[in-house]
Parts: sequence; structure tokens; C-alpha cells
Amino acid sequence: MVPSCNVRRGRGWTRWPLGSFPTLRSFSSRYFRWWYRKTRLEKKQPFIDLFNSQPLRQIYGCPLGGFGGGTITRGWKGDFCRWQLNPGLYHYKRVVADQFTVCLRRKGQTAYQQVLSVEQPSCLQGWNWSFCGHYAFYHALYPRAWSVYQLPGQDLVLTCRQVTPIIPHDYKETSLPVGVFVWEVENLRDEEVEVSIMFTFQNGTETKEDRRGGHWNEPFALREGGHCVRGVLLHHCLPVNGYTLAIAAREKACIRLLFPISSTSWAMVNEARGLSAGQLPVPLPPPCALTSCPSLPPSLRLSCRWYTRFFGREGDACPALAHYMLTHYPEWEKRIEAWQRPILEDSDLPAWYKSALFNELYFLSDGGTLWVEFQPEDAPSLAAGQGLSGLLPVLKEYGRFAYLEGQEYRMYNTYDVHFYASFALAMLWPKLELSLQYDMAVAVLSEDPRPRVYLMNGQTAQVKLRNVVPHDIGEPDEEPWQRVNAYLIHDTADWKDLNLKFVLQVYRDFFLTEDCTYLRDMWPVCQAVMESELKFDTDGDGLIENSGFADQTYDAWVVTGASAYCGGLWLAAVCMMCRMAEILGEGAALQRYSAILSSGAAAFERLLWNGRYYNYDSGGGPSSNSIMSDQLAGQWFLRACGLGEGKYQVFPQEHVQSALRTIYEMNVLGFSEGAMGAVNGMRPDGVPDTSSVQSDEVWVGVVYSLAATMIQEVSISLPFDFPLICYSKTSPQPPKFRTTSPIQRCGPIVKATGLVSVIKLRLGAALPFCFLHLRTFLINNIISVRIKARGQGVSVGWVSSNTIDHLLCTNTLMKFLKLLLSPIPFQC
Repeated sequence: MVPSCNVRRGRGWTRWPLGSFPTLRSFSSRYFRWWYRKTRLEKKQPFIDLFNSQPLRQIYGCPLGGFGGGTITRGWKGDFCRWQLNPGLYHYKRVVADQFTVCLRRKGQTAYQQVLSVEQPSCLQGWNWSFCGHYAFYHALYPRAWSVYQLPGQDLVLTCRQVTPIIPHDYKETSLPVGVFVWEVENLRDEEVEVSIMFTFQNGTETKEDRRGGHWNEPFALREGGHCVRGVLLHHCLPVNGYTLAIAAREKACIRLLFPISSTSWAMVNEARGLSAGQLPVPLPPPCALTSCPSLPPSLRLSCRWYTRFFGREGDACPALAHYMLTHYPEWEKRIEAWQRPILEDSDLPAWYKSALFNELYFLSDGGTLWVEFQPEDAPSLAAGQGLSGLLPVLKEYGRFAYLEGQEYRMYNTYDVHFYASFALAMLWPKLELSLQYDMAVAVLSEDPRPRVYLMNGQTAQVKLRNVVPHDIGEPDEEPWQRVNAYLIHDTADWKDLNLKFVLQVYRDFFLTEDCTYLRDMWPVCQAVMESELKFDTDGDGLIENSGFADQTYDAWVVTGASAYCGGLWLAAVCMMCRMAEILGEGAALQRYSAILSSGAAAFERLLWNGRYYNYDSGGGPSSNSIMSDQLAGQWFLRACGLGEGKYQVFPQEHVQSALRTIYEMNVLGFSEGAMGAVNGMRPDGVPDTSSVQSDEVWVGVVYSLAATMIQEVSISLPFDFPLICYSKTSPQPPKFRTTSPIQRCGPIVKATGLVSVIKLRLGAALPFCFLHLRTFLINNIISVRIKARGQGVSVGWVSSNTIDHLLCTNTLMKFLKLLLSPIPFQC
């Protein structure tokens, strides 16, 4: 059965306020010089390439491939259109020849033959293209997808089911670089029909390297356990980082083999001609399997992907992988269904939520993901973590895991936003979360004294200070884990939220895993980062102060003095330090942090509470009394970890509820008549805060987190329609599996994650897999939205990779939105 929950993804809008241009001009000059050196002299890709951003193409579907083994994306139109076979390196190109084709024969004569694609390419004109989209349907519930084709006039329905073994708590299966296509045929007539399905797949991805030639193919057959799998190996030979793909099928009498791809392929199927045994094989499904054995980029060439511990490290694992997947995929599907069934059958949860909950997990595999074996030669780089007793056992058993902030924001494990996304790992694959945290702890205790110029202010500072949490653990073109802090727009050593988010996640991980060794290891690291953070309490009142620039995850929104966002995170972190000290029997630390919490909470209320909500900051600037939709982030995380009330209450309950009501009335209902979600900043007079490029945007992750916080506070009862507003506006059908990325680093990035708390409160610990953070989540997901009334009309502006467009005409805008929200997945 095909689930009824379709994924729906969308585009975002944003604009630059005029007051930002002087700062942007200086930043742009420094950025261009850095970009030129990086791309032209060093011949590397920048971590953010503002000059060559990938344009939004809403064509993507559910990706194939597990964690850390590379992915291939088959779009909802039926074509293979995104390739990520080397970590962090994406190739966006539709390979025309990679298609499924159906041929029907009745009474010995060909009655129907059609490529199952709605496209009409300029090549391979002898093939019958342009399948009418009216008869095709796409459904996605990650890690599976269904393409349903109702063949017009033939009374026959084809269903192609795509399966990848993404299974919670099963690290072996989840790591495999494989995908299976299973075809089902339903004949609605009384007469028999012969159905042939041809899978054509080109050795190459339409890159300039393909024109050099040298790729080659070879057949293989592997018989084990009474099952024989036959297929073809496609050796993709490149000067650096070559790889091998395998296409295979279980040996059956009904499967014919054909090689190579050409217009002759079409004729041979059409005429039902037999094939000689001497021809090289490309199997025809059902079912068929696609697997890969890609290599790692030069900086990681000595590392091995984690799945190789099960299938060998010689680069010849494709036959064994193909045989394994074709004999195990039925069991995979049973386990996936058992995982998802409790959510899908819960009538209290709306369909859009079920869709988003699972489908946004795709980025854990498609996020340029690294999952590599720990190598003995890596041990010297971990010298700073010698006191962490669980470090080597965890890394040796589960490897090292990292994923990008976004497909165009190429930084691994960006920590300020992993804070939101980390629940998915912590609940579904907790050992990967612990591995990531151990690596981050080593980075905290290390330093990189190399000086560099930061692009926003032009100042020079060292790359990494000791006892400070890094922004990220590196980029694909460098050496992740060895050279951290690829982000060089701001000096994040002065950011106020990174250290706090480390403490919060450490306790959260212990709360979920009850791993006492982990907690004991992390306790001194938490103490070190809190000592570093205490220097930001410049007046000794127990509350940290921001420094008059964008020194937190809202890295374009200036904050000065005590602030609701960072101050709230600080108090939540201090509370968790008290709880950890209590668990570990650290009496002196408990007494100290309890005193800080008491004085800091009093200062927070005195400096920021205005009777209705917490002010943005206490600096007296243009945003100081703005209503920030994310002002209760600390409370949200406390409640998600079983704290924030009773003995561990930090924020007065009546203040929390008043702030939530104010945010709902002003930031949600008061913005675009409640039709766009919660704007980040709203002025008390009901006008969006335009002091920065980020303050008057809607960030999807903040909307979800806010909705979660409202449901956590039991007396604030809001329907699921609140987050649905944002989801429906930014996620029109058909599915995209790629969220828009504005030119500036803004939006939720990995922040579309708030529903974790909704699930925890509603369903309890019996459903731990629901602790997913919707990820534009799992990291690609920068969606920024702004719609503002202007006279009698409505204006929408968005920053793309090359231009700023404005739609000022109401009729034009409505047509535009109608097109985006169209529910028709295909067009004839």
C-alpha cells in the first residue's frame, strides 16, 4: 500500500534592507578577494560560493543511498538528477539515458511502449518520451518512495517502489550505499499481457570528465546461499576519486540482458528480439538494485567508509553489496514499516506532519555525509582528548560522523544549528551522536593559532581558541576534524551561543542514553566551556551580555547587552550544569552554579521582562524591545530534556505563557494575517522589525520550535494548524527534497526542528524515533519568507544566487503562489 502522506517542499523569499548595504559593500570586497584566491589560485571550492550558487530546481525526489556512502537522487519526474558520490561534492545534472521504459505485448504484438518520464529531451529521439503526467503519481515517505503509472488506454498500473535501508539503531544497514527498485504490475483486463520493463543506465554523469573517456563496464554473477545475482559493474575512471557502480537483479528466466545503451535498445525491446549470451548484461527489473563503491576525496583518501568493515576495503564490494541487498530488502521493508506504522496510524497526527517528520530525514544521507572508520594514524590528532575514557572506544566501534550545514553551505557539523537537528541522531542513531560529540569535545580542547582575516569586520584573529566550541569541524576540500572553523565570516570565538549549546546537548544525550561514562567524560569539558562563557558576564550579575554585533546563530542581527535568546540559553545551560553536578556528586560545582543561576535568573527578569514578553535585548537599540519569536529557545530545550519545571524551573511559568501568547498574537497572527507563520522579529506596534536582513523573515525551524514550546506548556493549547501554515506555504507539491537557500546565511538552516518537543509531549518515550528535528533540517534547510502589505497590493522579494526580484502586482503574486501550491505532481 502506498501511504497517503506526500512530501511537499518549497521556496523561500527574503530581501536585504537598505541600511545593510554599507556593511555589505565592505564584506563583499573582502569576500571577493578571498573567493578569488580560493577558487583561482588554490583551485578549491569555497565553503560558501556566492557567485556560483545552485539555482533552485524543484525536481528532486527521495535519494538513494545510506549514511556516508554517497547518494543518487531520482527526481519525481522519473529522472536521475543529483549525484553526491564524493562527500560534500554535488553534481546537478540530469542524465537523459538513465530511465525506466515499459513495453506491453498482446498476442505476440507490441501494443504499447513508453519511457516513464514526462520529459522531452533533444537526444535519443527514437525513444517515445513525454509520458502524460496526468496518469502518474509520486509519493515519498523516506526512506521509501513510490512512482505510480496508470498506462493510458491499457488498463494496466505499474508501481515502482524505491527502498533504501535507513533503519533506526541499525548501523550496518543504514550505512550501505545501496538502493532497490521493486516493480509491481496490476492488470485490470481479463486478457493476458506480456510486460517488459527496461532499465537503462549510462556510465557517466554528464560531467566534463566523462568526455575524456576511459570508463568501462564488465558483467558479474554471484551465487551464494542458493541465490544468484547477475549484473554489470560500471567503472567510472577519473584522475582522482574514481568509483564503481553496480546494477544487478536476481537471476530469473524473465530477465533479459542488453548492452550498451543506444537507440538499438529501444528496438530490441520493441521487437522482443532475443539476446545472445555474448552480450554484456544490464539487467531488467523487477526487482533491480543500484549500489556504489565510491572513494573519498584526496584529503580523506586514507580513510575508509564505515560500511567497508562489513564488505571489505579493496574497492570490489559491489557484487557482494548487490547480492546482500537483493536478498535482504524484504526484511528491510518490514522493519521500516514497523518503525513508521505507529505514527502513520495515529489519527491525532495530521498527514502533513507525518510526511514532514520522515521525509526531512533525507538530509542525513544526502547532506554530503561522512561516516568513516577511525584510523590508528588519527590517534595523535586526539591528544587533547586523552582524558576522555570513552573517546577511542566510541570512535573505534562507530567511526566518525559528519554532515554538511547545507548543500551550498559546505561546513561539516555546523554546531549552532546541529543543536536543533541533533535530536534525530540522538534518538534514532544515538551512537553517531555520541561519536560526533566526542569529536567536538576534542575540538573544544584543541587550538589552531594560525591567524586569518574575518570577512565581516576585516579583523585578524586566530582560527581556534582552546576551551571554545568551534563553529564547525571543517569543509570537504580541507581536512575535516583536523582543520576546524571553515566559517570565517565572523570570529565565532566571541559567539555567545556555541558553548551553551554544547552543554545543553551533553545533558540531553545523557538524558536519552543514560550513558554515565559519557557524562563523566564530558563534565570537565562542560566546565571548561562554561568558564570561557563566564567572561561574557561583564558586570558579574550572573547573566552573560552580547557584544554589540551579530554574535550568535542569527549572524546578521545585531544584539547588545543582555538578550532573550542568548541569555535564555545561558540560564538553561547553567540549570543543566546544576543537574549534571547533582548526578555526579560534584557538591562544590552544584553550589557555585546554583548561585549563578539564582542571580542570573533575577537579572534576566529585571533587564528583559516588560510585563508581556522578554525584550530582544537590553542595549537600547532599534530592536531592543522587539518581540523575538525564538526568545524561549532555552525553555524549549529544557522541557525537551525533562527539566524547566518544578525543582528545575528557570523561567516563571506565567511569564512563559504570556510571552507565548504575545508571540502568537503579534508574530503569527499579526504578520500577513497569520498566513505565513511567525516572523522572527515584530515591533510592539505590529510592524515587522526591519533592523536586519534576518529580523523580518520567517524561519521554518523557529516556527516548528515555537509550536513545540506552545504545546509543551500545557495551558497553551494550539492546533497543529499553526506549524502547518508555514509548512504549506513553503512546501508546495510536488516533492522537492531540496529547500531553498538565500544568498545570505540565514533562515533555519538546520533549525526546522521544533516538532521534537511536540512528539515527546504527545507520545512519550515509547516512540523515541519521533524525536526527529524537521530539517530543512538536517541541515540544508534555509528557508526565508517575507510577505508584506504595501498599499492595496502585496510584495514578495527574494534573493537568489544572482539577482533580487520583486513582485509588486497582487494579481501576479497570486498567480505565482497558486503555481507554487499546485497539487498536481506532473504536467502533460
